[in-house]
Amino acid sequence: MGLIVGVYTLGFVGAAACVLLLAWMTFQLLSNYLKSWKELNLIPGIGVPYPLLGNALQFKTNAGDFFCQLVGFTKEFWNTPLLKVWIGPIPFLILYHAETIETVLNNPIHMDKAYAYKFLHPWLGTGLLTSTGDKWRQRRKLLTPTFHFSILTEFLEVMNEQAEVLVEKLEKQVDKGPFNCFNHITLCALDIICETAMGKKIYAQSNYDSEYVRTVYRMSDFITRRQRMPWYWPDFVYNYFGEGRDHDRSLKVLHSFTESVIRERAEHISYVESDSESDQGMKKRRAFLDMLLKAQDEKGNKLSHRDIQEEVDTFMFEGHDTTAAAMNWAIHLLGSHPDIQRKVQQELYEVFGESERPINTEDLKKLRYLECVIKEALRLYPSVPFFARSICEDTHIGGYKVPKGTNAVIIPYALHRDPRYFPEPEKFRPERFLPENSMGRHPYSYIPFSAGLRNCIGQRFAIMEEKVVLASVFRYFNVVACQNQEELRPVGELVLRPERGIWITLHRRKH
Repeated sequence: MGLIVGVYTLGFVGAAACVLLLAWMTFQLLSNYLKSWKELNLIPGIGVPYPLLGNALQFKTNAGDFFCQLVGFTKEFWNTPLLKVWIGPIPFLILYHAETIETVLNNPIHMDKAYAYKFLHPWLGTGLLTSTGDKWRQRRKLLTPTFHFSILTEFLEVMNEQAEVLVEKLEKQVDKGPFNCFNHITLCALDIICETAMGKKIYAQSNYDSEYVRTVYRMSDFITRRQRMPWYWPDFVYNYFGEGRDHDRSLKVLHSFTESVIRERAEHISYVESDSESDQGMKKRRAFLDMLLKAQDEKGNKLSHRDIQEEVDTFMFEGHDTTAAAMNWAIHLLGSHPDIQRKVQQELYEVFGESERPINTEDLKKLRYLECVIKEALRLYPSVPFFARSICEDTHIGGYKVPKGTNAVIIPYALHRDPRYFPEPEKFRPERFLPENSMGRHPYSYIPFSAGLRNCIGQRFAIMEEKVVLASVFRYFNVVACQNQEELRPVGELVLRPERGIWITLHRRKH
């Protein structure tokens, strides 16, 4: 009897402890929520937020609708320096002016990524994109040499080869009527990143229905939907009532792919290092993964398998999806502006004549107008339409006091349409980026690769790839766009994509 009473008493005490813990956590949550509410009360906001849910119920569920809604808010509040929205109990400040964005990005204190990035952790871990503090600094220092220009030039051969495969595929579409080129370009970018980042040919362009590409898109959908639905933020709710199981299945596909490649490459390096003759071949086709496997910090410590997995997954996502989107938008814009397309082709003719030789590093330097086209396409359609930081100490932004812990969301898509720096902002004008027209422009008015300490480490790689692929396409084809701007309907998820693809017609170019 005493034993039963003891067990009963223990159970009661345990239940009471759980109730007290839950009550304490609820009290803390409400206290922080009310404190933030009071501190941010003066900042303009959208609608009337609901307690604890914030503005979440006011957001559209469809990704395309949500992005249009977000851009609409920036237009509505354009004359205010910043805008406040609540997603669940967490406040987010929306920034879309160069002056307020500089306050955040130019201050090394505010280098931590915002709360919403935690939903990327299952996929990308805490690699260069998502890590903070000392880990980020050490990793950035370790990885920066792998993006040195002399190493990037070694990847030019891969880019030329894959661009040639793309041209052969596009050749079959000449004079055949409208087709969606989006997946063609994406698979080319995937082949390039697989071979340059991991040293592995996957022949994605020969396999139109790539499981990896489909799974990347699906994972992006899962993450962005969860980010804007605070009721799915707790893991147990997401796993039992949301898309948690589908999310985990997709995660296995993505991780098993990169894990197998890392294992294969590590074995290959071990074999090559024991065979001096093969070593010459290895040096000819280095990959980022090779450098990761050999990298050491100041103390001589190598990266763990987990560390390498984080960076490879990050390279794979950041290095193919963003670049593919940028090239697709550029193709649409050139296809919509035949006069600008002719200027690009005139420059290509001046550099290459009628030869079909591959592109070399000297050619890349001469393709100045094409680079302006790429930059202007990234102005209108930045690959990353928004990103977020955590405010790490009390600060003043646009005349308002912003408390530590607030999340700041930066929207390049809106920023790049500031008429003070880009008159008639919706017009496609590559000449904006000629050196004489760029002088004096606010350094934070154009940030397609972010800015400050955490700017994109791979931006030179991206511009180089875009130049090679776009030059290859426009050396051989005239492109005609089949959609107007309204029909494109940009979808702002992790990467800015057109909802219905990029539809074009191709005609063989006559010199």
